[in-house]
Amino acid sequence: MEHHGERSQWLEAYQKSPAALSRATTQSGVAIEAVYGSEDGEYPGLFPYSRGIHPAMYRSRLWTMRMFAGFGTAPETNQRFHEIIAAGGTGISTAYDMPTLLGIDSDDPRALGEVGRCGVAIDTLDDVADLYDGIDLSAITTSMTINAPAAVIFAMFVANAENHGIARSQLGGTLQNDILKEYQAQHEYVFPPRPSLRLVRDTMVFASREMPHWHPLSISGYHIREAGSTAAQEVAFTLANGFAYVELARRAGLAVDHFAPQLSFFFNAHIDFFEEVAKYRCARRLWATWMRDHYGALDERSWQLRFHAQTAGVSLTAQQPDNNHARTAIEALAAVMGGAQSLHTNSFDEAWTLPSADAARVALRTQQVIAYETNVSQVADPLGGSWFVESLTDQLGHDASQLLEEIREMGEGSMLEGCLIAIDNGWFEGHIADAAYAHERAVQRGERIIVGVNAFLDATPAPAPVNQVNAEGESLQRERLARVRQARSDDQVRATLSELTSDATDPNTNLMPALMNAVQARASVGEIMSSLADVFGRHQVAPR
Repeated sequence: MEHHGERSQWLEAYQKSPAALSRATTQSGVAIEAVYGSEDGEYPGLFPYSRGIHPAMYRSRLWTMRMFAGFGTAPETNQRFHEIIAAGGTGISTAYDMPTLLGIDSDDPRALGEVGRCGVAIDTLDDVADLYDGIDLSAITTSMTINAPAAVIFAMFVANAENHGIARSQLGGTLQNDILKEYQAQHEYVFPPRPSLRLVRDTMVFASREMPHWHPLSISGYHIREAGSTAAQEVAFTLANGFAYVELARRAGLAVDHFAPQLSFFFNAHIDFFEEVAKYRCARRLWATWMRDHYGALDERSWQLRFHAQTAGVSLTAQQPDNNHARTAIEALAAVMGGAQSLHTNSFDEAWTLPSADAARVALRTQQVIAYETNVSQVADPLGGSWFVESLTDQLGHDASQLLEEIREMGEGSMLEGCLIAIDNGWFEGHIADAAYAHERAVQRGERIIVGVNAFLDATPAPAPVNQVNAEGESLQRERLARVRQARSDDQVRATLSELTSDATDPNTNLMPALMNAVQARASVGEIMSSLADVFGRHQVAPR
């Protein structure tokens, strides 16, 4: 029998939404309801949010079509941003090159051959000004996929906006800033885990006090899945990190309901369609339950897991690359059917090169076809009630819960300490490596079919897509950095870096003000990170 109390509660919330006035029909003219009832009493917009965090979901507002871009120099990436916006993109997301991700400058010998290759090169505040030139940062939300130097890039972003007359309180967007998963999966770290968490804490405190529309932390399962984890591991490890950051913020004196609504998540949209839909549903359910029952959150916004999804880069193949169009479309549909708040769709040519403008446009159009032609956006949780999906949701939740409890037990009741211990002893890496190995063995044995890779091969391989990397970009970026160094005041740079180093020695001092001063003086990313390393040290991985 249907739970009439829950239905009434959902209906009351739904009627407050603009979607209550909307009408939808199939192509044949059949009326489409905003939600179809459930026997277990779960409805979208109600705890535990398995079916979505909003009563009307996309009927009220479509997901943000946030396309990821970054290559070469800042002006080149700025041009791509403008192309994305002109094509109908509703948010932008910045990819940084490897030197920037590792906190070293473009003229560092270690950066040779990598400047601008897998993202945009950012050295100083002037690069950030070029990156967002002509884009109204008060009107469009911006995401930054960066972690070890996240606080530095964040300071540059805020300083640039203020230099253009935009108050920090107006800025909306997301800083990834998820350093724990770097030690677990992606390995783009600089400092040891504990001082790195200090920087995460400081950005969270800064944003909670001064930037109400900003998400200072996007807890990322995407990279965990790309490294080879299972869906259950992606959920468990991502949520464990999320709970660890909750404990970190509470230790800093922040009330859980003050900062938790500013947290967001980033999940992979992989190829196993129904499992992915179930994955998002179970992640919302687990987050809501733990935040209410373990962390005492009272505000419903603290229970609601908001997430961005990106289609799986690891599922793209260099063999028969045109097949990647189909993979991306299926994965994007899974993210939408699972209730993502924003979405990036990969381009078909990314297994070969940085995406071309045409390929990126088709990737965006894939989202637009889903949004405007398929009608799936008219119903909240359209697969809810499916025996298969509900069973998968429960099974993934069971498996993820066991892993969460194991991590918490390692920390003797603290998820933060459990994550740190599991990083130190290689527990996360071991689980991910075992899953990746099992998957690869299945592919090699032909037990798992990858079209065009181990089955349905072409006699004549398809030609490789054209490489998009500008060979002159690295020298141009180094020349740009040299001009900035020549024009700035070296005395001012030294003074601000000295202030930063001094503040870093006091664990109770928030580093964001000193970082803002340093970037305004045109101190570079590498100089700032080196100054912090003098205090924090650099992470050394113990052999295992």
